[in-house]
Amino acid sequence: MLHTTRNMASIDNIVLRSGLRELQRRLPPGWSLGEAVVDRAGTVDARARLRAPDRRTGSLAIEAKTRLDPKDVPAVVEQARLTRSTDVLVVIARYLSESTRARLKDADVNYVDLTGNVRLIVPTPGLFIETQGASEDPDREERPARSLRGAKAGRIVRALIDRKTPPGVRELALLTKIDAGYVSRVLAFLETEALIKRVGRGRTESVDWPVLLRRWASEAPLESRGQASMYLDPRGPSALLQRLAKSNEQYVVSGGLAARALAPTAPARLATIWIRDVAEAATRLGLRAADAGANVMLVEPGDEGVFEGAVERKGIDYAAPSQVAVDLLTSPGRGPSEGEELIDWMRSHEDVWRK
Repeated sequence: MLHTTRNMASIDNIVLRSGLRELQRRLPPGWSLGEAVVDRAGTVDARARLRAPDRRTGSLAIEAKTRLDPKDVPAVVEQARLTRSTDVLVVIARYLSESTRARLKDADVNYVDLTGNVRLIVPTPGLFIETQGASEDPDREERPARSLRGAKAGRIVRALIDRKTPPGVRELALLTKIDAGYVSRVLAFLETEALIKRVGRGRTESVDWPVLLRRWASEAPLESRGQASMYLDPRGPSALLQRLAKSNEQYVVSGGLAARALAPTAPARLATIWIRDVAEAATRLGLRAADAGANVMLVEPGDEGVFEGAVERKGIDYAAPSQVAVDLLTSPGRGPSEGEELIDWMRSHEDVWRK
């Protein structure tokens, strides 16, 4: 199984890991792909070793993109010039259109998408793979912003909620690493829905963050933002937190346990934890899969934004209050009422959690 490192940030970890698995499946017998390791020099997202049956190895420099349009290919090509000459640049994306693949091919840049479009040429130790996947995007998003569903909209909402002074379009684009045009469309939608107030040349003057938070929860419930699995920890949630604190997992505690760490609430019966690679983390943490009687919900995020703004308390990483609240509002059991209690606490303690 392929793993990303704990400290990898600002990339879609699911796209990266799924793309590497797709590539692993395409390798000839005897070939293997090593663990993806974050590139601390910052020239690419990660690097991985490719091993041939005769034990010769090659190095892949990996760029992970949730989306890559043809117009963005030149920037990736420029990135190739910054990588080490011995490394082979590979772009991994959720989907790559025919024109995007053609431009990458013309620039001698390798690629893998999650539908099975793969082209990989490694001079040493010597490997060529080319396969065809989908010819059309199976999950094409509509361009106009019509709701708050989706990872990009969620990052924008979090940035607006978590800051006392509303950031402008350019600042939001930098904070969220999202195209300014998309940010503008989301802000226009929020203004139309009276969730923010804008003045002058579109400058955001204020954000009705409690209403915005509830709207976000209704349009992007927890199950739409990640893949959740239920488990049983026989020793209970508190024991699990102690194991997490001593582990190398990248995680944040959300739900009732995180709310209780901020404000007095009833004891949480369910531990909600955002964590990379749920299946493997569950094994390392000694959890048992359970449909009935579960006391742990592990959620594999579709976007790295869930880890933004995490706060460490007594060695345990807790999600930002806004993330905890939106998770609770669509969680099972007492989750929605706990979410409202947390929002009440947030109203009274804005100086504590808003930047």
